[in-house]
Amino acid sequence: MAVFSSKKFRGSKEANTIAARYRVLLGRHPFALFGLPFIATMVAGSFFLTPATAVRYEKHDRRVRRMSKEEELGIGKDKRKVDMKEEYYRLAAKDLDNWEQKRVKRLPGEHDGKF
Repeated sequence: MAVFSSKKFRGSKEANTIAARYRVLLGRHPFALFGLPFIATMVAGSFFLTPATAVRYEKHDRRVRRMSKEEELGIGKDKRKVDMKEEYYRLAAKDLDNWEQKRVKRLPGEHDGKF
């Protein structure tokens, strides 16, 4: 059997192009021509994307700050404060032994779960 070489045939027209020269140099110096540009792109991208992420978090902070200002104006002051002892005695005062199970009324056309 014949042994085929691992080198691909490239014609003389193709040998003088920039891509062919780059391919040859890439075989000799893979990190300098592929790894280094890749790492440089990742580092530069992180520097360029930092302001974009900062804008996102600043927008979130403004929304949270706006809600705290509304709470300072008094929204929610009329709510009843919860006391655990009071809730316990309120529940204990109800008659929990005498109760009746009632079905919830369904909207017209809604399936009620009966077979």
